[in-house]
Amino acid sequence: MLAVCHSRSVFRSYLQFSGRGLSTAILEKLNYVWGSRTDSVSSHKFDVIEPATGKTLTTGGVSNEEDVAKAVSAALKGHREWSQRSGAERGRVLQTAARLIEQRADEIAKVETRDCGKPIWEAKGDIQLSAECVDFFAGLAGSLHGDYFQLAAGSFAYTRREPLGVCAGIGAWNYPFQTACWKMAPALACGNAMVYKPSPLAPMSAVILGEILTEAGVPPGVFNVVQGDGETGTILASHPDVAKVSFTGSVATGKKVMETASGGAKPVTLELGGKSPLIVFEDADIDNAVSGALMANYPTQGECCSNGTRVFVHNRVKSLFLDKVVARVKSLKVGDPLLPETHLGAVISADHRDKIVSYVDSARKEGATILWGGDAFVPSDSGLSGGFYVSPCVIDECMDGMKAVREEIFGPVMCVLEFESEEEVLSRANNTEFGLAAGVFTKDVQRAHRVIAGLQAGMCWVNTYNMQPPQIPFGGYKQSGFGRENGEVALTYYSQLKTVYVEMGDVQSPY
Repeated sequence: MLAVCHSRSVFRSYLQFSGRGLSTAILEKLNYVWGSRTDSVSSHKFDVIEPATGKTLTTGGVSNEEDVAKAVSAALKGHREWSQRSGAERGRVLQTAARLIEQRADEIAKVETRDCGKPIWEAKGDIQLSAECVDFFAGLAGSLHGDYFQLAAGSFAYTRREPLGVCAGIGAWNYPFQTACWKMAPALACGNAMVYKPSPLAPMSAVILGEILTEAGVPPGVFNVVQGDGETGTILASHPDVAKVSFTGSVATGKKVMETASGGAKPVTLELGGKSPLIVFEDADIDNAVSGALMANYPTQGECCSNGTRVFVHNRVKSLFLDKVVARVKSLKVGDPLLPETHLGAVISADHRDKIVSYVDSARKEGATILWGGDAFVPSDSGLSGGFYVSPCVIDECMDGMKAVREEIFGPVMCVLEFESEEEVLSRANNTEFGLAAGVFTKDVQRAHRVIAGLQAGMCWVNTYNMQPPQIPFGGYKQSGFGRENGEVALTYYSQLKTVYVEMGDVQSPY
């Protein structure tokens, strides 16, 4: 789902926590409406499973039409107050929220790890980037402006950038807190209110975000959380008082969200899946390219939509590249995500683990060579025996038509393909329905820019991969979605432009 790797200073800022426990307050009342936690009125429940152990953490209610209506009503009331504040005032509140996120980072990271299975050090980095995102849009809130046009005979026109109203955010399970911040921050900076629905697979940290915003001074109703499944998302996206929908998730679900929103002619931002290429040319620094390939495949156990899972390596350096990649992958530790030495934690569910392993099996049957991993993994700790683990995988002798090469696996599986010429690899890299991300490793600056210009992808990297600071826009081409998150341009997706013409003379009319 999201591209997110962290600055080098964060990669090994390991944390120590005592035990697996979470406070009761975090586990209860998972909706957040009008500035406080609340239960769903629905009798339909869902279990929140900890991927690392397979055990139930808590139970939430699947929000129904009444729950969504209450949240949207609260958002409408909150929006009326919030939209009347100046951008500078909104920015100061969001800056306070960013500081509170930093202060509670250890707590949020532990919730995130237990909710979605990623290593604690990586979760900590996600929370840091989330605070940076909120800080970034806090700084932009006071800069919203229109343009002035001087016309004939003293007349003039100007534009105003205005909020949309109530925005719906529908989030993903792989980066729960960060996804919520990516949607909330630009929306609130523009003066909107938001009703946010996290994934039922990782629902807990979005409620903490609501609490932080309230503590920071965001008025009640401006940010609300409703829990639930796809039906809840449909109810939210189709609500007549929702002005815009931002969705992060699969291509199939994104199309359904777009179809639902189209009934009300609502603007939609879609951040969907990917099957991104990473191209390693013969002149690349191989050690850097290997590091980039690992960065492109194993964050969050490979459950990252921007991952460069099709690794095209020039035939002159492929053997050396594979030797180094496999040696590095063999050293990766899979296991308890709360331990600082763990590189890969648990994937989100048993079904997803089995799906990942089935893709590796299909590659083997189609003639590929499994150089390492790709099996269901059982940690030595008996307390983790019910968890959902997959060993990091490297597959050689891949062909473009293989199922594992064409389809998004969303797991720790690197498919390595050989190429000979620039023209050839560019054509093959673009031969996909997706267009989220791409990367190039080369020392030839001209070639780097030439190839990047030819790649059909919305987010591209040269001599690195998966770096995504909040200052730069993120989003895809083709079926990877449209609209952008992050960067100043994100404000245009959470606002609307009003044009005003002012006549300073008499109206000339032929009627």
